[in-house]
Formats: sequence, C-alpha cells, structure tokens
Amino acid sequence: MDPSRTKPATIADVAARAGVSVPTVSRVLTGAAKVSPAKREAVEAAIAALGFRPSAAARVLASRKAQVIAVIAGDTSQYGYAETIRGIEEAARAGDYTVMITVVESTDDDEIDRAIAATLSQPLAGVCVLKFDPPGVAALHRIPPSLPVVALSGVREPGLRQAVLDESRAAEELTDHLLDLGHATVHHVRVPPSRREDGRTTGWRRALKRRGAVVPPLSDASWDPRSGIEIGRRLADDPTVTAVFCGNDEIAMGVIRGIVASGRRVPDDISVAGFDDHPLASLWTPPLTTVDQDFAGLGRRGLQLLLNEIAGETGRRFSSERPQLVVRESTAPPPADAAVRRIV
Repeated sequence: MDPSRTKPATIADVAARAGVSVPTVSRVLTGAAKVSPAKREAVEAAIAALGFRPSAAARVLASRKAQVIAVIAGDTSQYGYAETIRGIEEAARAGDYTVMITVVESTDDDEIDRAIAATLSQPLAGVCVLKFDPPGVAALHRIPPSLPVVALSGVREPGLRQAVLDESRAAEELTDHLLDLGHATVHHVRVPPSRREDGRTTGWRRALKRRGAVVPPLSDASWDPRSGIEIGRRLADDPTVTAVFCGNDEIAMGVIRGIVASGRRVPDDISVAGFDDHPLASLWTPPLTTVDQDFAGLGRRGLQLLLNEIAGETGRRFSSERPQLVVRESTAPPPADAAVRRIV
C-alpha cells in the first residue's frame, strides 16, 4: 500500500493511477466485459500499488465470478422500499450472493457520484436499482453499462431490464371502486413522484376521465405521514369532498386523522382509501381500503431477472404483476345529502 496515503484508495484513485476510466476498472474487477491486456495490466498494477481492497479484488481477479449484488435506493425506511429489499436479499441469499445497500439521498450530482463510487468499490455481480423516486432514477442512469442492472418500480421504462408493480391499473381499479359506490368524483393526495407523474396518479386520472367525472386538483403530501393531517383538515372543510384516494397508507392515516380532527367522520362523511396494504392498514380505525402490493415479490422477481442477465441469458427482460384491491371499512357510499351539497 502507498505509505503516503492517509485515506483508503477509491475506484476513482485506481482509474486515475492506471490512466483509464472508472467503468474500465469496474470491468476488470467484475469480469463483466472484455478489457484489453494492456489496460487490465495497468489496472491490476494500480490496485496493487494503492492497496485497493486487495482481498476482494484478488478473489474476483482469480475467480472471475463476483458474489455481491448491489442495491441502490433513495430510502430504506419506507415500507415499500424495505419490503422490496427484503425480497432481493432473500432471493440473493438463496443463490449464494451477498447484498450491499447504498442509499442515494438526493439528485445532487456529487451525491450521485458518491453513491456510485461507493457501489463500484465492491466486486459486483450486478445492481438492483429501486426506481421509486428521483434519486433512484438519477442513479440508474449513472451506472456503467458494463454492469448487469435491473430496475424495480411501479412504472415501466422502455429499454430497461425491469420488474414492476402495475400501479396505474391498480389505481384505476381503486378509483372505479369509489365511483361505483356513488361518489361524483375522487380527490387524490399524491406522494412524491419519481418523475412528472407516477402510475398511481395516472391510473386515478384515467379512471375519472373514462367515467366522465371531474378531475379535482392534486393535493401533494411529503413522505412524512404527518403531512396528511393538514391536507385532511383542508379537504374536510370542503363540503363537496366525499372520497379521497391517498398515494400510500401512511398518508391515508394522516388524512383520516385530519378529517376526524375537523369533526367529520370516515367513511360516513368522507371515504378514504390508501395504497400498498401496509401491515397497519387492517388495524387502523377504520380499517383501510387499499391496494395490496407484493413488494417482496417485486424484489424476488427483479433479482431473478438480474441473475438471468448475469448468466448471459438473452430472454425475458420484463416482469409485471398487478396489485390487488382490498376493500375494507374506510370506504362507503357518499352521504345522502352529498348531491345537495354539490349543488349548493
């Protein structure tokens, strides 16, 4: 190891010393693509000179088979993220792979570079990206093309190896459920989208337009369930609001609290539905109508697509599953005087 260094060498240091790009170093470490003998020799010499993870690098250089699956996510605390990672980890462990997790906290270029550099410092077999939010989307498009990659999300993006939960069709079915109960329209409380509009909002809007219902303005919540409380209070103050579809169950819980704090009742005055089927959804008061998303299954399906690519298979690149509507006690027909309130 270079005795003049005070910090551990990074993959960028190896690339600079060898006079090659970071993706070239990654190719040498993972064996995922061919590298010219001269460049490979330069990279191996730089690794030895800098002491860059010698044991991990030696294993990969000797075996040409990496056993680490990287997971890049914008969050790990939210229910959907945590369950998806659990599914990936379980499937990876069954295939004798180890999982490492890198959290990308923002779309800032320096933050993305830090996350990618940390990820590439490992001898990777492949990468799973949770494309649920803007940081995940940004990180996905910064991964070297030499690495096998799979994206996991609720919206399909052409050209990617991807596993999805078909959120838009499920949201459309949920909105239809509320309209079928007799509600004139459905208000939507949106969670932060990964791009301009995610599938939950798209499905809600499509159902309303197909049924000839008014499309109300969106209410934007943060990921913090408490952000739903003030939105619930505001919706409760509007006598024409009789049905609300929330982007996830935690926000729905906050919205219900705001509605009840304003003196209105759920579902007697206002029906509220969530999305995801959080473990607490059935225990809430009233139990939440929601959509059951198999996030752990999403993780397992995505990992299998990634392993197929690692194995060199050229077949299936896309896997989709439709979440299921779960009707509970938080939704009901609108109150008898709802039509009169709309006229007044």
